[in-house]
Amino acid sequence: MKFPTFRPRRMRATEGLRKLVRETSLSLDQLIMPYFIVEGMGIKNEIESMPGQFRFSIDQFLKELEELEELGVEHILLFGIPSKKDDRASGAYDPNGVIQRASREIKKHFPKLTLITDVCLCEYMSHGHCGIVEGEKIANDATLSLLAKTALSHAETGVDMVAPSDMMDGRVGAIRRVLDERGFSNLPILSYAAKYASSFYGPFRDAAGSAPEFGDRKSYQMDSANLKEALREIELDLKEGADLIMVKPALPYLDVIRAAKDKFNIPIAAYNVSGEYAMVKAAHAMGFLDEKKVVLEILTSIRRAGANVILTYHAKEVALWSKEAGRQFPLNISTP
Repeated sequence: MKFPTFRPRRMRATEGLRKLVRETSLSLDQLIMPYFIVEGMGIKNEIESMPGQFRFSIDQFLKELEELEELGVEHILLFGIPSKKDDRASGAYDPNGVIQRASREIKKHFPKLTLITDVCLCEYMSHGHCGIVEGEKIANDATLSLLAKTALSHAETGVDMVAPSDMMDGRVGAIRRVLDERGFSNLPILSYAAKYASSFYGPFRDAAGSAPEFGDRKSYQMDSANLKEALREIELDLKEGADLIMVKPALPYLDVIRAAKDKFNIPIAAYNVSGEYAMVKAAHAMGFLDEKKVVLEILTSIRRAGANVILTYHAKEVALWSKEAGRQFPLNISTP
């Protein structure tokens, strides 16, 4: 009987051997946990379409951060939900806006936490779009000054990074110029460089109350069929001064993450978005899959595709699972 010369199964025989040759690692250091912050006091309301996620008032969020600190989650991204909206998104760049006040409190009480703030206008616009509306069109250039004002207002509170997510042409350059002129030349920009017009954002829009009142976002967010265009968008943002770029969503666009990594060989972030999170939660609730194993497999796949950083609503529970299992990071998909 002729035996195979090569037997790959030899190195899969035990967990110890599998660890020796494992190509991709997953660490809590690579995860960013997104949160929704609202006006008011004493508020911690669960988001119906995102089980386990909440809208927090600032006072309740500080309590949440105490838990996060104990679990070892060190990076967060904030989205603000104002009590009032208008057609100029004035709450986005108000020095006393919900994100500005939250940021000051967070840096006061948790100075070592990496605080990233989303720079967009949709949550603050009465019509729900990411830019100024003229007729029924989104005015790109008129929007840039508002985005730059928003980023500057965040910088002045001491945040560690700003993350423009609007997909207006030229917004990274506009933000970079204003930050540099006002003494924030060392503040990095995480650009949502390849943000697709995706059906996976539904739960987020429910959470943030940011669904557009008319039309859709396809005139500024990317066509899901395009990969080369994503590389062009990334290239433009890097030239304008982006320090870290993002592909969003993650799972349907793993090929984009890989292509971006291969072409630019720079740190890449990927957003494991609300719809991806909600699908796992729904399937787990129905008893169709093992949530822990699936989440770790998903996050590992995003890392394997080339992402250095993953924004995920699973970050806190991943840390909790690791602590409960008595495991240390890096994680792997065999973690119970």
